[in-house]
Amino acid sequence: MIVFPAIDIYEGKAVRLRKGDFNAVTEYGDNPADMARRWADLGAEYLHVVDLDGALAGASRNTAPIREILNGVRIPIEVGGGIRTLDDVKMMLDLGVQRVILGSAAVKNPRLVEKACALYGERIAVGIDAKEGIVAVNGWGESGEVRAEDLARGMADLGVKAIIYTDISRDGMLSGVNIDATVKLAQAAGIGVVASGGVSSLEDIRAVKAHEKDGLVGVITGKAIYDGRLDLKEAFRIAARR
Repeated sequence: MIVFPAIDIYEGKAVRLRKGDFNAVTEYGDNPADMARRWADLGAEYLHVVDLDGALAGASRNTAPIREILNGVRIPIEVGGGIRTLDDVKMMLDLGVQRVILGSAAVKNPRLVEKACALYGERIAVGIDAKEGIVAVNGWGESGEVRAEDLARGMADLGVKAIIYTDISRDGMLSGVNIDATVKLAQAAGIGVVASGGVSSLEDIRAVKAHEKDGLVGVITGKAIYDGRLDLKEAFRIAARR
């Protein structure tokens, strides 16, 4: 299992949101690349990066800081936010991003997901962000009017090999991972799922780890590591245990 430190970029800065609310932004630094190096130095093997401006605009807006992250660390990164076309996907992969996350596009343009998977295989993931089980799109500001589990099944049928599932109600709230919903989604899709939203302690890491056999292949942590609540080195050790 992989623990992914999260780096959310908004107006060029490293930030965290509460429940995806852009009116509840906490800044953690002017240079996201510094955060990337910090997590890499602690032993991260993969980073999760989100272009929040891109998610709102529907087009990538933080290419420069993403490039700086890539130049600053020697570990793979995955990137989501505002990636809505095959050209967007190719641009990110050409930058050196290991995996591109398609979110709103999975709801609005599933044909794009199918084409991207055919071209790039496991370098494509789908982000499913849900409120009370219903998918949200466009920076979490709109309902996608589809159930998360139904979308997950559809994405698996199109060739997607990995899903990042976020319970928006828990994101940035330190209220614990929604294990039940995440496991149900993994079982519905039959592919690997990365849990996101609500990580507050090592108990959350252990809880996700306990469901590896159910398809939980990773967990994303943001606010808990920025606030110093989570011992990241110990989280990596827990995740690596066999």
